[in-house]
Amino acid sequence: MATAKLIQLDGGESTLEVPDALVTGRVHQDLLFRAVQSYLTNQRQGTHATKTRAQVAGSGRKVWPQKHTGRARHGDRRSPIWVGGGTTFGPQPRDYEYKLPKKMRRQALLSALRDRFQSERVKVLDRLEFPEGPKTKAAIALLERLELPWEEKSVLVVVSGPEFGIPVKKSFSNLPKVECMPAMSVHPYDVLKHEWLLLTSGALQELIVRVGLGGGGGEGEGAVNGDGS
Repeated sequence: MATAKLIQLDGGESTLEVPDALVTGRVHQDLLFRAVQSYLTNQRQGTHATKTRAQVAGSGRKVWPQKHTGRARHGDRRSPIWVGGGTTFGPQPRDYEYKLPKKMRRQALLSALRDRFQSERVKVLDRLEFPEGPKTKAAIALLERLELPWEEKSVLVVVSGPEFGIPVKKSFSNLPKVECMPAMSVHPYDVLKHEWLLLTSGALQELIVRVGLGGGGGEGEGAVNGDGS
């Protein structure tokens, strides 16, 4: 088991054990590319549409006789060569869904987390709460105490499901380079988009289960065990 530094919300530090596979091993760049491509592709609504000559308004009457006018031959004004006519081979509504297999999604998330751990751009907090309600000033004070460069670099704050309430998510909502989300909603794209990662111990446990390293009996075994927490 590997160890990581666990920062206490009320001050102090300790250590926690994490699965070796979370912090060591290969970062699969190809899987990360596929995961980002899948995420961005699935954001497309696919509602773009153009009208064909059968859909545009206008008469179907031939504009002038076929012969003896000295002008080119034409049909009706809904033809694509006329201004206001239909569009030929234009875009039509379609589904852009590009879904990766479950094992590939799991490995992509593991690779994204592994990259942040290996580059030492992860902070782990024992818990995250704002008892007095949403306070941006308290969120800024916490980020500065953790020495996170939230003004220059983007920071992703990941909390567990029970911690993701109005006080927590609203405390970070006014910070343009900080995003807060629950662990069960984190996508590899979210991890790669932000340069720093702030995790709570509960969120880390949920992510370990998601990538199959513990709890669910997936690709490996492991758990988060804090010493002195």
